[in-house]
Amino acid sequence: MTPFYLDLRSGALRELAPTKQLIPHSLCLDAHDRSVYLIDGGVLKEISLSNHKVRTVAEDVTAFGLSCSGTSLALVRGGRLFRSGSLQPIAEDVAVGPFLRPDGSGCLYGRNVDDGCEFWYVSLHIDSRPVRLARGRISCPFWSPDGKSVLFLRDVPAGSAILSEIHAVVPETGQEHRVDPTSQFATFAPNGNASVFVGASRSKAQPNVILLLRSIARELTLCEHGASNPAAVTPVFSPDSRRIYFQSDREGKWAIYSINVENFVEPT
Repeated sequence: MTPFYLDLRSGALRELAPTKQLIPHSLCLDAHDRSVYLIDGGVLKEISLSNHKVRTVAEDVTAFGLSCSGTSLALVRGGRLFRSGSLQPIAEDVAVGPFLRPDGSGCLYGRNVDDGCEFWYVSLHIDSRPVRLARGRISCPFWSPDGKSVLFLRDVPAGSAILSEIHAVVPETGQEHRVDPTSQFATFAPNGNASVFVGASRSKAQPNVILLLRSIARELTLCEHGASNPAAVTPVFSPDSRRIYFQSDREGKWAIYSINVENFVEPT
């Protein structure tokens, strides 16, 4: 399998180095748009976008995370979390993530438990023990753009129904609070300043892609995603918040779609 890189400014589709056992969801562009990172047969590789040279970063890797600053890297090997270049694990039983704090100072990860999932946080710069942040029917963690809190979805029982709420928790205090209720979001993402959220509804009657405008606490339906698995729609904003990208198998095969939202969302 050969991964490709689409330059959205020029529209050019560029072929990168061929791989043998690529994990598609591992593809990751660095913060400066200079390299692509991916896992190929358990080997974490860095591919330069300028000359397509391939560099082996680490072996026996099942997952990894990069900081927004590009200065920190965390690896998962055999369910254990490692700092880049270290042989001593800093966390065990990692099943979700890792998700590095934007400034690279710490790492969020998830563990599977009987009643759902747990989110944990550990510092990457000092020797410290992991701290549990949240537990239950929780999913879709994101660092807030300022890196001060973790945003995520929490399923909340309401009679015979299950509601979905966006919550936030601060790693230093462990204090969790509700940010906004949603119309049954299965997955979501914040824009560049977390003033707007985009979500994919799990409602069978209204399988929509929805904007949640926080300033007026209002939802705006953009389109139907029509996906067989709403949690796989994973809508995200472009860096300037002018477009939304999501995936769906609404036409029989999975494809990527985009929507222009510059009339509803301030650019970031």
